[in-house]
Amino acid sequence: MIRPVRPADAQALADIYNPYIRDTTVTFEEEPVTAEEMALRIETVTAAYPWLIWEEEDRVLGYAYSSVWRARAAYRHATETAIYFATDQCGKGRGALLYRALLDELRRRGFHLVLGGLALPNEASVRLHEKLGFRKAGHMREAGRKFDRWIDVGFWELLL
Repeated sequence: MIRPVRPADAQALADIYNPYIRDTTVTFEEEPVTAEEMALRIETVTAAYPWLIWEEEDRVLGYAYSSVWRARAAYRHATETAIYFATDQCGKGRGALLYRALLDELRRRGFHLVLGGLALPNEASVRLHEKLGFRKAGHMREAGRKFDRWIDVGFWELLL
């Protein structure tokens, strides 16, 4: 069920992600991504960070990955994470399992701090992060603007 991402997953990942871009403030991206753009992201991210897929019956249902948090060398032991499931697959308990697998892989790779950046409000994501041991570390008011409104961002942290 959980496996590393493959370049061939790019279209499925774009299909999962684009509704969040078009319809929510969960991501601050405003333009849908193509499979080609997603393939480039996979290549870039997996050069240094894990990216995991939740798959059932040859269908990609969700994904989680980590990426650079800050570019300076002293931050190399910290990473920011993201997790997305197809909108019809949310709330079924898979998110915690996939996120735990990602955290295990980050531990194996020697990361020390994991950050989850959440557009707020987002109670489901807050619950998921706190269920996994993350604690709120900060709150930035009106950090982003989408759909003609200001959106707060919170950061949750977990020491591995």
